[in-house]
Amino acid sequence: METYSFLREFADSWMLLLLFGVFVGMVFWVFRPGSRKVHQDTANIPFRHEDRPAPDQEAPK
Repeated sequence: METYSFLREFADSWMLLLLFGVFVGMVFWVFRPGSRKVHQDTANIPFRHEDRPAPDQEAPK
């Protein structure tokens, strides 16, 4: 079998399954229950101000 034919068959079968598995794994990783806080924190980065501390870092009153 030629190298091209072998690689073509491999890409059409096993590599396709591997990449589909990676995609499904990434989707589960993003939507896992414990990631909500991380995603909300990352989404709020543009709204942070350096001139005042974050709410959880404020000094007690």
